[in-house]
Amino acid sequence: MTSTEDIEDTENTEGSEVTDDIEGIETSVPFEAGQDGYASFRIPAVVATADGTLLAFCEGRVGSRQDFGNIAIVLKRSTDGGRTWGPLEVAAENGEHLAGNPAPVVLDSGRVLLVHIRNAAEATEAAIRRGEVSAADGRRVWVQHSDDEGLTWSSPTDVTAQTKRETWRWYATTPGHALQLTSGRVVVPANHSLPPKGTDNGTEGKYDGGHCLLSDDEGRTWRIGYVDDNPSGYINANETTAAELPDGRVYFNTRNDSSAPGTRADAYSRDGGETLVKPFRPQAGLTTPVVQGSVLQLRDPDLLIYSGPAAPRHRALMTVRASTDDGVTWRTAHTVDGLPAAYSDLVRVDAGTVGLLYETGDFGAYETITFRRIPVTALT
Repeated sequence: MTSTEDIEDTENTEGSEVTDDIEGIETSVPFEAGQDGYASFRIPAVVATADGTLLAFCEGRVGSRQDFGNIAIVLKRSTDGGRTWGPLEVAAENGEHLAGNPAPVVLDSGRVLLVHIRNAAEATEAAIRRGEVSAADGRRVWVQHSDDEGLTWSSPTDVTAQTKRETWRWYATTPGHALQLTSGRVVVPANHSLPPKGTDNGTEGKYDGGHCLLSDDEGRTWRIGYVDDNPSGYINANETTAAELPDGRVYFNTRNDSSAPGTRADAYSRDGGETLVKPFRPQAGLTTPVVQGSVLQLRDPDLLIYSGPAAPRHRALMTVRASTDDGVTWRTAHTVDGLPAAYSDLVRVDAGTVGLLYETGDFGAYETITFRRIPVTALT
């Protein structure tokens, strides 16, 4: 990795920096495949702490790019708005097994919660969905926290009994940041798979379902909010992201692998995620391949933004879309480039800047996890 020269902040000395031709847009590379002892980095999530420090999380995959194996949740910190990054730290690990799907959220108190998933290293998604993995080795939900801006972390707590129904097989939080509502409630979008019927084996997409996790005491106890199961094969909620709209509703946007128009679906909740006004419906206004995405509600200006690839059939063309009608319609606000790109997450860096943490590379989408500073004026 090429180092940035003449950096005055000695705490942030890693990550190459590039200033783009577009005024005010800067990029840096906090994670690069093959560096820091990890074969691959995937599944980005980013939050800003109470003092403005950026915490960039992802999965550090030790042996390969596969979704199973020895995987830890790793972290880099930036104290200059994502221009440079400090050394890699491990936020959550599970021995030689898997800790992944980071869903961080910064609370009003300043505490950083990290909700995530753990399972046995060799428990593949297909095996879990087929019911071939025991509950102990399968997907379980854990929570830990930091009270010092992500420098140190508490011991993790297993909250699976509060957050996962016994019949659910596959399970994943977000990926991307979670959120705290103005009411104080913590909302973590999540998804699961159902046991199959007839001659199906459970790997079929129609058994995917969505739900969210709720906590009204800063993550000490949890419960399941809405559940959206629709095994018809038309819309099957999968990886989901959420934002609180200016009127207090919660907007959920999900990946859909099924036969509905487009590959996205969305829904609204008027009661903080307890229930949905209507089940997830197609959102064909977002052209994207089958992939995770991220949403973020800006205030001043009031603007809902979405990040994800915009190529219709390939993970490429990372783009930020914007909505001025609470997610009903969308327009292209900022196109990063035409390169391969996949998962992403959005964060408000400061009053004038939005941050985009995303998977990308010159010849494949998983070569780096890159951070891009985008002026808010470029989105409006």
